[in-house]
Amino acid sequence: MFSRHDRAWLSSAGWTSALDGAAPAHRQALEQWRRHDWPLIVTRRTPDAAPGAVCLGLALPPDGGRKLRIAVQVDAHAVARAEPALALQAAAAAAPAQWSAPLAALLADAGAIVLRAYGSLALQAVTGLHYLSASSDIDLLFEPADLHELDAGVQLLQTHRQRLPLDGEIVFPGGAAVAWKEWRDAAIGARVLVKDAGAVRLMTTASLRDLLQ
Repeated sequence: MFSRHDRAWLSSAGWTSALDGAAPAHRQALEQWRRHDWPLIVTRRTPDAAPGAVCLGLALPPDGGRKLRIAVQVDAHAVARAEPALALQAAAAAAPAQWSAPLAALLADAGAIVLRAYGSLALQAVTGLHYLSASSDIDLLFEPADLHELDAGVQLLQTHRQRLPLDGEIVFPGGAAVAWKEWRDAAIGARVLVKDAGAVRLMTTASLRDLLQ
């Protein structure tokens, strides 16, 4: 079972399959990822995905403001291994100097709350390529274990948002993910946009909180 934002490393047969199905314009990037053994990122399953397939994405560094994302489908057995999104502690090493002290403060205050990074900061940390710009956000995931950790995590992000461009998602049990800013601003009982591995839908904040009871 794969979750959105997981990192997925392909087997040799998986790379062969990915390259065979790629558009000619995308093959150079895919070859680069294969050569370095960099992971692809698990994305939401598309309606046309074949049974037993996993949907993956490869995002290239911005080129003149243009962001190219390559979609890849492979059989699940072609994934050699998969791991959750990169821990923020590991991703922080790739952050620009102006983020270093605020990120250290965020991590110190997080305590037992596990924060993971995806998007530009994580991709720059994994590949060493230049993804971050002056307008980049820091995309974070946190998966609360209970209601107390949910509320504490949202307060943590809100507090440190004063010094860092924090964005990202709260991931509830079962993989239901909500943008933390939308959750922060939602009235009690309001409906929020939820994304998971297979769909996008609306759910009430109360029903999501119930998942943590």
